[in-house]
Amino acid sequence: MSIFDTGVNPLSKFKVVPVFLAINSAYAPYAATAINSLVKKTDPKRYYRVIILHDGLNWANRIRLRNLVTKNCAIQFKKIDRNLYLKAVISYCAKRKGAGDFFSAAVYYYRFFIPRLFPQYNKCVYIDSDTILLGDIGELFDTELGENVVAAMVDPKVDVIPEFKAYVNNAVGVPHTEYVNDGVMVMDLKKMRKMHYLSTLVSMIEKYDADLVAPDQDYLNVICRGKIKHLEPIWNAEPSKKLPKDTKLVHFNLFNKPWHYKNVPAEEIFWKAAKGTGFYKDLKRQQEKFGKEKQKAEQEKVGALIKKAGKLGKLKKPIMKLPEK
Repeated sequence: MSIFDTGVNPLSKFKVVPVFLAINSAYAPYAATAINSLVKKTDPKRYYRVIILHDGLNWANRIRLRNLVTKNCAIQFKKIDRNLYLKAVISYCAKRKGAGDFFSAAVYYYRFFIPRLFPQYNKCVYIDSDTILLGDIGELFDTELGENVVAAMVDPKVDVIPEFKAYVNNAVGVPHTEYVNDGVMVMDLKKMRKMHYLSTLVSMIEKYDADLVAPDQDYLNVICRGKIKHLEPIWNAEPSKKLPKDTKLVHFNLFNKPWHYKNVPAEEIFWKAAKGTGFYKDLKRQQEKFGKEKQKAEQEKVGALIKKAGKLGKLKKPIMKLPEK
């Protein structure tokens, strides 16, 4: 198949399942692995379009990603241009300690540009690049949202780490039993456009300029509070040695990535999906080069994040609140 062939005709009479990922070039190998797992679990009677939001992918990565196209799954690239909204996000990221490459840090916010950039879609699925599909993502897309704006799973790490629990309850101002992870979402784009989600997000960023633990996720929980449907854990499962048989999606969230560490729970499903992507050897080399010094540095980052959450969790009132209409 030609690398210029995107697969499904977007003007086809068939209803397309739109799936979005947001990456930079460094995340191309992980995105390829996620997409390879996705295309192997599609329903042959349905049509899928994977849209990759990026800040500039080199040609070699585009070719390898495009090679994952199948008869019923297209791949499309969309570079996010530097508009006023993005400039505000980049400026915000530049002020955050440990943000690194500020433009790359802004990639975490690309998911919230989807309603504005893709008016042809009223609904979509968003997944992080560190996910592996074990079931048909079309089933996730079919989730009925009712009056809700998004569907996402309650973040399991918040409940088991006391500092995170206090941070969410007190600093974010959302009950920890409601606080969701935004790495896997079903998004009602029509409702998000109606509520002007992106402009509301940027207004809050500019107003509070808050140094948060998980800014993109924290803002989502505040802006959409009371309008979020909670997904079943099968659609955003944490890696474990014995995954429930009905698990549909595994999320290698935060740290302990299989391309960094050996003997990671559920690593076998990651490496199985990595084969055939054109990135397998690159990922193995990453794992070999991620030595003790890098592992120590990563663990220090984990400790610093928990410490920060603990400090902010002592606040008497939330850092931010949704603007009154």
